[in-house]
Amino acid sequence: MTRDGGLAALPPGTAEGLARLWTLLPAARLVGGVVRDLLAGRAVADIDMATPEPPERVQAILAGAGIKVVATGLAHGTVTAVIGGRPYEITTLRRDERTDGRHAVVAWTGDWRQDAARRDFTINAMSCDRDGVVHDYFGGRADLAAGRVRFVGDAAARIREDALRVLRFFRFHARYGRGAPDTAAMAAIVACRDGLSRLSAERVWSEMRRILAGPALIATLAAMEEVGVLDRLLPGGCDRPALARLVEAGAPEDAVLRLAVLARAAPDVLAARLRLSRAEAAALAAVRHGPVPEPAMDEDARRRLLADAPAAVLVARSWRAQAERLGRPAPAWDALRADLLARARPVFPLAGGDLVAAGMAPGPEVGRRLAEVRAWWRAGGCRADRRACLAHLDGLMANSA
Repeated sequence: MTRDGGLAALPPGTAEGLARLWTLLPAARLVGGVVRDLLAGRAVADIDMATPEPPERVQAILAGAGIKVVATGLAHGTVTAVIGGRPYEITTLRRDERTDGRHAVVAWTGDWRQDAARRDFTINAMSCDRDGVVHDYFGGRADLAAGRVRFVGDAAARIREDALRVLRFFRFHARYGRGAPDTAAMAAIVACRDGLSRLSAERVWSEMRRILAGPALIATLAAMEEVGVLDRLLPGGCDRPALARLVEAGAPEDAVLRLAVLARAAPDVLAARLRLSRAEAAALAAVRHGPVPEPAMDEDARRRLLADAPAAVLVARSWRAQAERLGRPAPAWDALRADLLARARPVFPLAGGDLVAAGMAPGPEVGRRLAEVRAWWRAGGCRADRRACLAHLDGLMANSA
């Protein structure tokens, strides 16, 4: 890979930082995803490097040159250099001493091939030195060109080292593969899939989130189902046809929305199984439960929906409904979503303090009366202002006197 054809394609501002790092650590190389994506002509997100120098030595060299250093993972030989506000992750070459399917105990090495051999896939095992020379020990460059995602060495051994590589295989095949998944990899996944049960829910969801929001989703899930992986991850079964209709309808690549349509289990069950964040769990429940906006709804009905739920939630519900009924693009549904997003959300103009100020004694009756006024406000299309709501409250109180 030449500088003109490869390294020049790095994100703006990184060339200077790399030049500085290579002056200090001349034996270091770019590794993993950055090399893969440069060769594939794709955008590079993170800059990862490797070096034969031990992490303490790397820290000392960088600090001595006035570069900010963050000890992001010393136990695994990783430090992060920050140059011009951009992080450059630098890891000492490693070999695995032992693994348990989730974590590895590593030792430093000076052998680049040995370090590459512990990586997951051939396309992720390449490195590139300061002269732009790509070092490819396992045929990753040819695999990348051919659209093949293969494990480095024995596929079953790589999976036994870390069962999460099962999910990573499907994620990378969706992005870089062409045609059917690698036969040897699929056979190894069948043999080793029970190891998925030992993974933490957080790690599983981290990969599943990327798969759900990524390309070639329906084909990827079909392959996962074929080897018995999908039903081990999502309790209660899946509805792939419904998800296919969602994708065909043109819905956004939102992982939680896609999960809501794909998985049959109740939202609380899914949230617990995958350890979703509070925000994700709330979004999942909101998509699955609550009134659904319809294109035929009139002005007042739309205002009432917006008074009870944010536009983003209503839009997500509309996508789910459209997928269940049509499974194709529909201008009427698109117009509905645009209208909901363009509207200001109606806000009920009273609070409990207003009722107390109007003469009510604090207590449960305040909440009951407030609910009555709000129901009247909603029935009128959420149009009444504060003065009108207070007048209605006065009428209620007068009638109950």
